Amino acid sequence: MSQPIILASSSEIRQQMLRQAGVEFEVLPSRIDEEAIRAALEAEEANPRDIADALAEFKARKIADKFPDRMVIGCDQVLELKGKVMSKPTDLDQARVQLRQLRANRHKLLSAAVIYDEGKPVWRHVGEVRLTMRPFSDSYMEDYLARNWESVQHSVGCYKLEEEGVRLFSRVEGDYFTVLGLPLLELLSYLTMRGKVQA
Repeated sequence: MSQPIILASSSEIRQQMLRQAGVEFEVLPSRIDEEAIRAALEAEEANPRDIADALAEFKARKIADKFPDRMVIGCDQVLELKGKVMSKPTDLDQARVQLRQLRANRHKLLSAAVIYDEGKPVWRHVGEVRLTMRPFSDSYMEDYLARNWESVQHSVGCYKLEEEGVRLFSRVEGDYFTVLGLPLLELLSYLTMRGKVQA
């Protein structure tokens, strides 16, 4: 029996998606300085799609360097608004600023996955979803943050579509799994082709 895939992510929702899809894997989070890497890429004028892809690859490579005989999945998600990448809010004040910027605008979520096998990259995909926030009131925003801050404080954009965050939106164009942070269908297709999940 081949060894299970390594998921280089501590994301509970990514783990849940793979588990529910019947993929055998173990979790070994990759510790990288995301902010420093992102800042360096932005200084080189990398576009948001390439930033998501690069961060996913950094995570996969870091674990693959330690376990070159294993298949490793690295993932990352970035939020793009008007060509710029948003970072996760550090506090409630920043969350308010972000939500005001996103309100009544369309933004993109870019969810990247990169697979390393035998110490080298063998597959990559960046899923894209376009989301339009409705023009909600300041009072709703304050109530929403009061109810949901504990849950959304580590989410870029300050929302989770699988929770009350769905009420912030008027339109979502794209794949739901990509919103959650993983291009799951494309990933499963590759894993099936490789014989890592049953066809």
